[in-house]
Amino acid sequence: MTATVWQQNIIRGGILVKSSIFIEAQLEVVYDAMECETNQKQSIIMAFSPIHVTEPFLPPLEEFVPYLEHIWSSKRLTNNGCFHNQLEKELANYLGVKHLCLFANGTLALITALQALRITGEVITTPYSFAATAHSLLWNGLKPVFVDIDPHTRNLDPERIAEAITPATSAILPVHCYGIPCDTEAIGRIADTWGLKVIYDAAHAFGVRDEGGSILRHGDLSVLSFHATKVFNTFEGGAIVCPDAKTKQRVDYLKNFGFADETTVVAPGINGKMNEFSSALGLLQLKHIDEALAARAAIFRRYAENLNDADMLEMTRIPEGVQWNYAYCPVFVKSQSPPPAVKRDELYRRLKDENIHPRRYFYPLITEFPMYRGLHSARRENLPVACETADRVLCLPIFPGLAREDVDRICERISRTYE
Repeated sequence: MTATVWQQNIIRGGILVKSSIFIEAQLEVVYDAMECETNQKQSIIMAFSPIHVTEPFLPPLEEFVPYLEHIWSSKRLTNNGCFHNQLEKELANYLGVKHLCLFANGTLALITALQALRITGEVITTPYSFAATAHSLLWNGLKPVFVDIDPHTRNLDPERIAEAITPATSAILPVHCYGIPCDTEAIGRIADTWGLKVIYDAAHAFGVRDEGGSILRHGDLSVLSFHATKVFNTFEGGAIVCPDAKTKQRVDYLKNFGFADETTVVAPGINGKMNEFSSALGLLQLKHIDEALAARAAIFRRYAENLNDADMLEMTRIPEGVQWNYAYCPVFVKSQSPPPAVKRDELYRRLKDENIHPRRYFYPLITEFPMYRGLHSARRENLPVACETADRVLCLPIFPGLAREDVDRICERISRTYE
């Protein structure tokens, strides 16, 4: 039996296992039985080694140990410990913002941001995002009003925002999708004209800058995520970027049950605090973040070199003047017959058959979920660009540890699909 046939049988037989120790033991038996050459061994290894859409960047474990020893020694696990307070300062400095409040995760940060600005009524937002964007509105008793997206940036279309404003509208919740900046100037003008608050969901936008500096400076608040899948992670985590000390203090009260001091509660707060373990990891991650971002950029460029001439795919374009973070590598299928969704799903399945696991971010649209589909603004006829984009998108694997050879293999499989 050849290595190629054996590889196919492994995949089709559905016997892939996650234990690396068990895998190595199995492989040694296979190698001996097949008298494999080195290149055949590599082929088999690839069959056993899934390539996921992302992998968390983790610094060397030995560098983390001194932080753990400090936590053990201090016995301070949470409640504004020294690592928490240090990370707030160092992150604000790195990102180029004045005030930053750490959170246990990005969803709690979104929920709290809406509370901090006392948002009521209707909030205009995007259907093309992760579910947490809209869920944060429902958790605050707010009505999401979905509007269509721009076909180039995949962010909220400012013209559609203006058309959706009613007397009940109090805020706009845009997303910097894939870390590509929204049209912040146009959104700012609309908000100023109608007296609306703007909270940016910047979960994808760590470190992204435009010609004026950090894109986190825009709006009334910006919300970050430090989930394990993000370019900067603290295991789980998030943050709210605030424009002034007064707003930061209100947010700090809200994330700590509303306590202003030991006996005074000033608001119905929540427990949103980041613990010392996550904060310590964040401090260590900051020492490696530029290296991680550079690795992501190199991987994206390699995809672009291999796929820019592919007739059936459209690569993401980085706007002029933007320093991007390469958080994602979305490509968009171009097809009239069969429809894009059919062609995209064919590519998706073929890659998965090769143990390559892209994701269809963001399919289905938020408006397809049962808690939203009954809204008038969720009707598909109101969201033609978002619907088409969701049917065409496929996010390819991108993370600092992805080997150049694996990128080339992914591109070869894509090209083979469209031969």
